[in-house]
Amino acid sequence: MSYSTADSLHSLRPVTPDDVRGAQKMLMGVARMTAMEGSRYLSQLVGAPVHLKCENLQRTGSFKLRGAYVRIAGLLPEERAAGVVAASAGNHAQGVALASALLGVRATVFMPHGAPLPKISATREYGAEVRLHGQVVDETLAAAQKYAVETGAVFIHPFDHADIIAGQGTVGLEILEQCPEVRTIVVGIGGGGLAAGIAVAVKSVRPDVRIVGVQAAGAAAYPPSLAAGRPVSVANPVTMADGIKVGRPGDVPFGIIGELVDEVRTVSEDELSAALLLCLERAKLVVEPAGASPVAALLSEPGAFEGPVVAVLSGGNVDPVLLERILRHGMAAQGRYLAVRLRLTDRPGALATLLGALSVVDANVLDVSHVRTDPRLGLTEAEVELHLETKGPEHCAEVGRALREAGYTVIV
Repeated sequence: MSYSTADSLHSLRPVTPDDVRGAQKMLMGVARMTAMEGSRYLSQLVGAPVHLKCENLQRTGSFKLRGAYVRIAGLLPEERAAGVVAASAGNHAQGVALASALLGVRATVFMPHGAPLPKISATREYGAEVRLHGQVVDETLAAAQKYAVETGAVFIHPFDHADIIAGQGTVGLEILEQCPEVRTIVVGIGGGGLAAGIAVAVKSVRPDVRIVGVQAAGAAAYPPSLAAGRPVSVANPVTMADGIKVGRPGDVPFGIIGELVDEVRTVSEDELSAALLLCLERAKLVVEPAGASPVAALLSEPGAFEGPVVAVLSGGNVDPVLLERILRHGMAAQGRYLAVRLRLTDRPGALATLLGALSVVDANVLDVSHVRTDPRLGLTEAEVELHLETKGPEHCAEVGRALREAGYTVIV
């Protein structure tokens, strides 16, 4: 990386509760104290009060502004003059861009070519110069570090620095103020900066509070790392939750999480989709998959959490195209969206008869497509694929029974 020796030593120093309290003072008038909303549905599910810490409503749409501002504000005058550089597919990019604009520091942000256009546009609108490089974040990160070496710009790491962790830890101080009776805090983990910061802030005051980290199962580097006692890389992390899609824990947050975080759980893609859908429908909150990961953990095993519980919704920056796909995925995971394929005789009125059978069981047809040229089909056969909106798993089973009773062979 492009840290100077002094900066490397500073980044690796212990993060103290005083650091977090100092960061809170620094962020006054910059970062919002985001809302804490109760969730009746989750409270009934868990059997104890559940509150949502809405960092998705933070400036730039995520908690990342907190750490970025503290990090950049702590630079020496000559470092500010050299500018800063960062690499990100979204949230960190926007946090660095806005923090730099507020502090009058020139910012260059490298983003992958596949980054969502709304995130690229927002980063530019906050005042940063955006350079598109690479197809994945690792390639983008390498380009940003090279730029830092060549220009002298200060590289702003998304999570592996003491100042970043201190800034993110201010979320924990707000939780204690807004919900002083909290017993469990559930927070998503990627590199670990947010969870580490919250742990430092909370455990120093309330060591009895249980802190549970959540990772996407396809990008879960912390469980094997904690088992090994050192950061371990996960090859080719895969998850829709790009905000926690990190292949290796940060050195600084890893030490804190190993000491202060009580448990790290993993959640599936289906659980992430269902959680995002629940936040939208029940809480009326737009949350990105990474931000919904604590809710996914509550849904997966509600009896495992002592209340009152605070679930940190870390961000709400989700591309509309991805949101549409995730919502459909979430509906399918809940049994509210069903795709079936079947064969029928290719004659006038056959489709109307099929739709009539579906109307009897109150299945809403969203889409119909025909295949007539497959060599596996008989001369008088056609294959029909139907996308249906249903009311849940029991209704899906009822639809299947109705089709079979009507004489149809369901292929999928």
